[in-house]
Amino acid sequence: MPYSNYLKVIKLSDYSHINNLELLAGVDEVGRGPLAGPVVAAAVILNPENIINGLKDSKKLSHKKRVILSDEIKSKSLAWSLGRAEVDEIDEINILQASLLAMKRAVEALGKKPEMVVVDGNFTPEVNYKTIAIVKGDSLIPAISAASIIAKVARDNEMVSLDEEYPGYGFSSHKGYPTKQHIEALARLGITEIHRRSFSPVAKYIA
Repeated sequence: MPYSNYLKVIKLSDYSHINNLELLAGVDEVGRGPLAGPVVAAAVILNPENIINGLKDSKKLSHKKRVILSDEIKSKSLAWSLGRAEVDEIDEINILQASLLAMKRAVEALGKKPEMVVVDGNFTPEVNYKTIAIVKGDSLIPAISAASIIAKVARDNEMVSLDEEYPGYGFSSHKGYPTKQHIEALARLGITEIHRRSFSPVAKYIA
């Protein structure tokens, strides 16, 4: 696949230099673990002259706080964008490559060209910019935190909408993750077109 697994290890002292870049694009994805729905990525270039307080890993924020921050990020950032990979792409190229594809699409959709792209995790998408992967970057780099927040809110909202289209599975509550409620619904109702057939908990119900 045409995506990089390059990881540059940097010292903690280097984060301040990275964060001081004026056009730093933070990138993160949401939705690698669910059994259903797309994987969604976001890219954000924050405005250093318009500070947003309270940015952190989206998983450490309440739903209400994420929604508030998502709106603030979109209004105050120099640029932001979303990218995604659909269920059929996830099944075809695997969830890691689909996540990198969603990230690539998010970066390419930015309205400004970044000086550098920083990605949460161990892998980077293949884009035409200097790119660094940072483990736990969503807790260390505000731009990555911002990306994780708007990606999480966007995907959660979509899963709430899909709950109305596919009632009985509980998508609005578990967002497609393999909860007890979701597994029981699969056994009772079978799979839908938004389920990831390459994931083993889903594959057992295809027949």
